[in-house]
Amino acid sequence: MGFCNCNILQISKDDVTALQCKVVCLIQNGSFKEALGVINTHTKVLTSDIIAFEKAYCEYRLNRIENALKTIQSASQQTDKLKELYGQVLYRLERYDDCLAAYRDLIRNSQDEYEEERKTNLSAVVAAQSTWEKVMPEDLGLREATYELCYNSACALIGQGRLNEAMKKLQKAEELCRQSLSEDSDVTEEDIEAELAIIHGQMAYIMQLQGRTEDALQLYNQIIKLKPTDVGLLAVIANNIITINKDQNVFDSKKKVKLTNAEGVEHKLSKKQLQAIEFNKALLAMYTNQADQCRKLSASLQSQSPEHLLPVLIQAAQLCREKQHAKAVGLLQDFADQHPANAAEIKLTMAQLKIAQGSVTKACMILRSIEELQHKPGMVSALVTMYSHEEDIDSAIEVFTQAIQWYQQFQPKSPVHLSLIREAANFKLKHGRKKEAISDLEELWKQNPKDVHTLAQLISAYSLVDPEKAKVLSKHLPSSDTMSLKVDVDALENSHGATYVRKKAGKLTGDNQQKEPGQGDVKKKKKKKKGKLPKNYDPKVTPDPERWLPMRERSYYRGRKKGKKKDQVGKGTQGSTTTGSSELDASRTASSPPTSPRPGSAAAVSATSNVIPPRHQKPAGAPATKKKQQQKKKKGAKGGW
Repeated sequence: MGFCNCNILQISKDDVTALQCKVVCLIQNGSFKEALGVINTHTKVLTSDIIAFEKAYCEYRLNRIENALKTIQSASQQTDKLKELYGQVLYRLERYDDCLAAYRDLIRNSQDEYEEERKTNLSAVVAAQSTWEKVMPEDLGLREATYELCYNSACALIGQGRLNEAMKKLQKAEELCRQSLSEDSDVTEEDIEAELAIIHGQMAYIMQLQGRTEDALQLYNQIIKLKPTDVGLLAVIANNIITINKDQNVFDSKKKVKLTNAEGVEHKLSKKQLQAIEFNKALLAMYTNQADQCRKLSASLQSQSPEHLLPVLIQAAQLCREKQHAKAVGLLQDFADQHPANAAEIKLTMAQLKIAQGSVTKACMILRSIEELQHKPGMVSALVTMYSHEEDIDSAIEVFTQAIQWYQQFQPKSPVHLSLIREAANFKLKHGRKKEAISDLEELWKQNPKDVHTLAQLISAYSLVDPEKAKVLSKHLPSSDTMSLKVDVDALENSHGATYVRKKAGKLTGDNQQKEPGQGDVKKKKKKKKGKLPKNYDPKVTPDPERWLPMRERSYYRGRKKGKKKDQVGKGTQGSTTTGSSELDASRTASSPPTSPRPGSAAAVSATSNVIPPRHQKPAGAPATKKKQQQKKKKGAKGGW
C-alpha cells in the first residue's frame, strides 16, 4: 500500500487521498513528527476541515497541548473523534470542569463499544477534582465493574480524606485486576504485577498518610524493584520516599531524586505534583548542605509562583542554617508586605525565629500584629503565656481584654466569649488583680445567675476585698438540702478506687473495733528461725565472752607480729634487693608525678579510641586493659626499671 501511495504522490504531489493515507500510516508507525510535517507542508490541500483530527492528535502526542486545543477549536465540524480528543486535551490542561462537561455530553450522545472507557475517563476527572481542587465529588452512579473504575473511585476518596474506605476500594481494584488479567493465557505473573504497581503505589501512599511509614517504605521499594515503565509512577514513589527520609538517610534520597529527573516526567504528572517534587529537591539540597543549589531551586520556584509560601520559607530556613537570623526575618517581612493575603503564616514563622533568638517581647509584637488571629483562643493563650514568662502582666491582661471585646462585639453568645472571661478572671486572681477579676466574675454571673461555680468564685474573691459583700452574696448559694446528691454508698465503697483506702483505714482502726460475740483471740504463731552455728562449734567448750567485741578491744589482743623481712634490710648476698627497697626510692614518693604511659601502652590506646554512645555495650577489651595497668603497677613496686 505504501509503495502505491508513493507512486501516486510522485505522479500527483497534491493528491488529497494519498496524503491522508500517508499521514495515517505515519501515525500508525508512531512517527508523529513526520506526520505533522506532511500536514504543515501541504496546508493548501490538507485543510483543517479534512485533517483536523490527525493534526490535533499528532500535536497531542508530541505534548503540544495548547496547539492541539487550538486545532480542535478551529475545526468547522466537531466530530465524535474530535470531541473524544477534546476531552483528553482538557484533562491534560487541568481544566477539569470543562472536561467533565465534555465527557458527560459524549456519554449522553454516544452509543458504541467505547462507553466503558468514557465512564473510566469521567471518573478520572472527578478523582482529579477531589485530589487537586478539593471539590466534593458528586455521585455519578457508575457501576464499579472494572478495576480502573475502582481505582479512580479510591483516588476520589483519598482526596476527601476517607483513607480506610479508599484502601478497601484499592483492595477490590487489585482483586478485579488479577481476575481480569488472569483470563488471558498470554499474560504472565510479571505482567500482572506491573499492572498492579500503580494500585500498590496508592496503597503505600495511604499507609504513609496513616503514619505507617515502615509498611509504606517497604511497598514503595518493592514497586521500584519491579522497574515499571511508567516514569510518572516512579517519580511519585521516589518523591514520597524522600519525604519519609526527611533529613535522615540522605544518601538514599540522593539516589531516589534521580528518578524524578527522568525524561518525560513533566508530561505525566500534574502541575501540583511537579511543584511538590521541586520543593523536595530544594529541601534535600538544604539538608545536604548544598546552599547554592538550595537558593537556586527556591528562587526558581518563587519566580514560577510568586505568591506561594514554601519557596520563601525554604530560603529563610537556609539562612537560619547559616546563622543569618536577622536576614531571614527581613526576607520574611518583605514577603509579608508584598503579599498581605499570606502575611499571617509568614508572621507566625517570624515570631518563631524571634523566640529562638530569645526575643520573646518582639515575638509577641509580631503575633499581635496578625489582626485576623488576635481573638483566637490559641493565640490568646500563647501571648498570655509568653507575657507571663516575661513577667509583663499588664500586657497579658490587655490581650485578654482585646479578645473579650472582639467577641462582645461580633459573637456575644459564643461559648468562647464566656470561656475567655473566666480565664481572664482566674489569671487576674492568680496575679493579685482582685478588683479586676471581680468585675469579670460579676459579668459572668450576670449572664448566668444559676452558675453556682461562678458565684462561689465571686464570693471567694469578695472575701479577700469586701467580706460584707461576700456574706450578702453567700445568701444566693443553694441550701444543703437542695444540693443533696444521689450517691450509692455501697457501690462507691466497693469501687476500685476505694479498695486501698478501706484496707488502710482497717489497719489503723483495727485495735479499736469491738470484737463480735463468739470470736476469740486467734493469733497467728510466727515460726522462729534457728540461728546458724559456726562450723567449728563445740558444745562442751564455753564460748568466748568477748567474741562480740572488735579484735583490737579484746583483753588478750597483743597487736600484730612484726615481719621478719622488714628487719633484714641489709642482709643477704651482695647486690640483691628486697621488696623494702621501694620505700627507700625517692622517685616513688607520693609527691612525685605519675609516669606518663608510653605511646603503645594500653592507656594510650583507650584514650584515643572512639567515644562509645551510651546505648552501646562496653568493648570486650576494657577489662583486659585494666588488668594490664594493674600488672604494670605491680612491676613498678618491685623496683625494676
